[in-house]
Amino acid sequence: MRKKKRTVWMNLLLVFVLVAGLVFPASSVNAAGKQKNETKKVLVVYFSATGTTKSAAKKVKKATGGKLYQIKAAKPYTSAGLSYDNDNCRANVEQQGGTVRPKVKGKVKNIRKYDVIFLGYPIWWGKEPMIIRTFLESYNLKGKKIVPFCTSRGSGISGSMKGVKADAKGG
Repeated sequence: MRKKKRTVWMNLLLVFVLVAGLVFPASSVNAAGKQKNETKKVLVVYFSATGTTKSAAKKVKKATGGKLYQIKAAKPYTSAGLSYDNDNCRANVEQQGGTVRPKVKGKVKNIRKYDVIFLGYPIWWGKEPMIIRTFLESYNLKGKKIVPFCTSRGSGISGSMKGVKADAKGG
C-alpha cells in the first residue's frame, strides 16, 4: 500500500511539473501555444475509473483555466470489471487486441470552440483504455492541440501515444 501511494504521488507530481512547464514556459508562448496576448480556449478531458486520473485532471484544469469534461462509460466500470488479476474481467477483455470501443455516455458540446485539449487517462496494460479511442474517434479534432497526460502504477505514457495519435486524426 505504501508503494502504491508513493507511485500515485509521483505520477501526480509528474503531471504538475508537465502542466507547470506548459503554463509557465521560458519564452513568451503560453500553454496553448500562442503569444501571451492571445487567448486560446482549453478543455481538460479525462477518463477515470478509480478517481486517480480525476484528481490529476482537476489540477490540470486549475493550472490551465480550462473547462473540465469527464468521459463516462455508457455502462459504468465496476470493481469486478477492473479486477486485473482476472483474465476475463471487462478491462482485460477490452484491452486485448485494441479493437473494442466501449460506448461513451454524453458528448462534449461544441468541441469546435476549443483550441487545446488536455486528455487524461489511466494506463491499462501499457496503453490507453479503449474508451479513450472511442472518445477520439467521435470528434473532428483537426487543428486542435492535444496534450495527453496519464496516471499509472508502473507504466509510462509512451505506450499509449501510438493509439492516441492514430485516433486524434488531424489533432
